[in-house]
Amino acid sequence: MTTTRPAQKPLRSLDEALAQLLGYATELHGVEQVSTFDADGRVLAQDLVSALQVPPQDNSSMDGYAVRGADLADSSQSLPVSQRIAAGSSGEALASMSVARIFTGAPIPQGADAVVMQEDCDVQPDGSVRVQIVPQLGQWIRRAGEDVTRGAVVLTKGERLTPASLGLAASIGASQLAVVRRPKVALFSTGDELVMPGEVPPEHMKPGAIYNSNRFFLKALLVRLGCEVSDLGIVPDQRAATIDALRGAAEHHDLILTSGGVSVGEEDHIKPAVQSLGHLDLWQIAIKPGKPFAYGQIAQGAASASASGPACAPLAGGDSAAGAHFIGLPGNPVSSFVTFLLLVRPFLLKLQGVLDVAPNSVTVRADFTWSRADKRREFLRVRRNVAGGLELFTNQSSGVLTSVVWGDGLVDNPPGCTIAPGDVVRFIPFSELLA
Repeated sequence: MTTTRPAQKPLRSLDEALAQLLGYATELHGVEQVSTFDADGRVLAQDLVSALQVPPQDNSSMDGYAVRGADLADSSQSLPVSQRIAAGSSGEALASMSVARIFTGAPIPQGADAVVMQEDCDVQPDGSVRVQIVPQLGQWIRRAGEDVTRGAVVLTKGERLTPASLGLAASIGASQLAVVRRPKVALFSTGDELVMPGEVPPEHMKPGAIYNSNRFFLKALLVRLGCEVSDLGIVPDQRAATIDALRGAAEHHDLILTSGGVSVGEEDHIKPAVQSLGHLDLWQIAIKPGKPFAYGQIAQGAASASASGPACAPLAGGDSAAGAHFIGLPGNPVSSFVTFLLLVRPFLLKLQGVLDVAPNSVTVRADFTWSRADKRREFLRVRRNVAGGLELFTNQSSGVLTSVVWGDGLVDNPPGCTIAPGDVVRFIPFSELLA
């Protein structure tokens, strides 16, 4: 007698998985006031509205002389300097048939309608000035409010702040900014084969042991995304230890992020452990590398129940008091790195209220051959060459971490597609994914 195995459900596509994942990522509760000096990378919690105009008044964009255009009909005539206006001072109305010595940023005196650069002026022995050109009306004058008008929204809620953003905020007098609180993330790895660098020298490593590289790049990526990270170390490949680690991490964190143990082997305990404490909503996606990816939720104070026990309620507003989100990444380093960038990054950005979480991509010419079409969507490690095309790293294995150090981005290759030199491909730079 033969038995027929039940047909496996098709794997979710990346787009389906990402849409579902982002649906769970409701904005965190809690707003902090931070110094504008310290707000780089934080996410604005409310619109920033200007109470003034920038510049506050017309000012000079050059060192030179403020003039009346009507006084310069005779280019051979020299005009006296009636006043000197430096940045931070205010001048008087410009006297007829005179010029004002003016410096960059200084306010334009009443009556002046242009600024002439000092290079276009000839100072006479008696101190008067002969203007050598006929200026255009408004030349080298920055108008009041040309940068920011009073009442304008200069930065919008959900915007991730950059150094330029901080400068703009300071230009309207904002010494502090309201930002979304940082996500609290618990990070741990699973695997009896893992060893921390520094604990055992290379020459004394046991057969089958490997250094834990994932923990290092995952923590760095989390910090770049503005997270408060609790590094919980390495959890043994034991069901009870995995359950204890998850239960404890759920108490004080918004997200639990793990690497390893999310496949279907006998030593992979993440799936049943999560199900015993809450529920699992995503399991494996149709991408390469990165198929073993998991998302679920763990209730705060969850008891070790059976996998068929009651599921915890969905988290509201990213409130860690209700429990924690769980994301399990593959153990292979490239798989872990790529799935973090494609799935965890947008999830964490949305938790912080960022509105646009999709990385920008460009179309670039491929200068390589990829003849092994896969049924899954592939992300190939590549880098630009001097000719403006893309070169392919020779070994695309999910364990070859040198590929993401050598490369400067990913080619997003659709399922079933080969690539020939000259083909135009979708390229996602690491600069977009690691910002």
